[in-house]
Amino acid sequence: MKIHKEGFKIIAGFALLIGVLQLINFFWLYKYFPVIAWIIFIISLLFFAFIISFFRVPERKHTIDDTKIISPADGTIVVIEEVFMEEFNIGQCVQISVFMSPLNVHLNRIPINGKIIYNQYHPGKYLVAWHPKSSLLNERWSIAIEHSKGIILCKQIAGAVAKRIINYTKVGDKVNQTNEYGFIKFGSRVDILIPTSAKVLVKLNEKVKGGVTCLAKW
Repeated sequence: MKIHKEGFKIIAGFALLIGVLQLINFFWLYKYFPVIAWIIFIISLLFFAFIISFFRVPERKHTIDDTKIISPADGTIVVIEEVFMEEFNIGQCVQISVFMSPLNVHLNRIPINGKIIYNQYHPGKYLVAWHPKSSLLNERWSIAIEHSKGIILCKQIAGAVAKRIINYTKVGDKVNQTNEYGFIKFGSRVDILIPTSAKVLVKLNEKVKGGVTCLAKW
């Protein structure tokens, strides 16, 4: 397991903050309230471990299959429904939404081979990521990927806690399935809009892994 590059500055900042806190804790508070000082120390370590784990990039064997649409994120399937998507003239499609809790891995991976033909950032609200309107009202970043069998739209959506979406792609990029394309910090959601002709392979409330789980097939 390694640490994602987006976490380096944040982890360093928290390490400095917690280090200063512990100096105050053990050079002053410990003299008068040793039990409280130890409790603060343990809580600080657990919190720091959580921050590190949030930016983890686990080693895993990715699924490479040009006939499949692979999950772009770790999390839980919270929506599978047919919708009409006006963005980029996608039209009628099937929406599959993956909710990522703060405990999930938060880097995002390309679900299919293809070419980026649309890339658009949308400022917005910070409703909880499982809110039905979060897909349309929240801060989000959309990309469309053109495959020989169709076009899919991926939407990185910020949640009530996540307020920083990172996207590394641009229009014209040729992308490979399971390659990293972005990161969402501290809890969020990814929507995948796929053609109605594709066969969905997952169910509601199913746990999925980014780069591994097959969401649908052409």
